[in-house]
Amino acid sequence: MIGPGTGVRVYLACGHTDMRKGIMGLSAIAQDVLRQRPANGAVFAFRGRRGDRVKLLYWDGQGFCLYYKVLEKGRFPWPAATDGSVRLTAAQLAMLCEGVWGYPPW
Repeated sequence: MIGPGTGVRVYLACGHTDMRKGIMGLSAIAQDVLRQRPANGAVFAFRGRRGDRVKLLYWDGQGFCLYYKVLEKGRFPWPAATDGSVRLTAAQLAMLCEGVWGYPPW
């Protein structure tokens, strides 16, 4: 996956997100709900209602990047909380995206 380096901050948006949202809608959630500046260099992860889709929003210094992954089988593990965010390391995000579930950090 092309993306941020190993020291990046990662925020998972708890609950589910409308996967029809694009860059502007997801950056509004990062700012208004998660209380983070979307262009601060962090990665923001959002999961759909069914759990088989995830979108990652990242500011690379020039513009926003949007990564979208849909699983053929299974679901992405996600916190049970319905709002707020959970902080992950870049390594935990990589394992989440690659399907190496291990144990969720929450």
